[in-house]
Amino acid sequence: MPGDVFAALANPVRRELLDALRGGPQAAGELAARFDLSRPAVSEHLQVLRLAGLVREEPRGRHRYYHLEPEPLAEVGRWLHPFEHYWRQRMRLLRDLIEETGPGDTGPDPPPTTP
Repeated sequence: MPGDVFAALANPVRRELLDALRGGPQAAGELAARFDLSRPAVSEHLQVLRLAGLVREEPRGRHRYYHLEPEPLAEVGRWLHPFEHYWRQRMRLLRDLIEETGPGDTGPDPPPTTP
């Protein structure tokens, strides 16, 4: 899996672009209209996504349409799966601890303070 995928996904604008493309291909102008950014700035984000293999560019006349390429995201999902198991186990342990101590139990009382 290219390391660029994680760098590309680190930016919230790029994640929102990917989310927008889940509904199908869109022209660069349509995508840019979603943001309070200049068109060149959005184009740079799309370029990062393209270089990471997360989107594909299709020229149609004067417009460029972008398509979501899901395979790199599936690879990220496969890589993250063991961590999901880890966190589910940790949450189960936390739930068990809370059930043992009770919802109102805040632990031992602090030592009294002397005036």
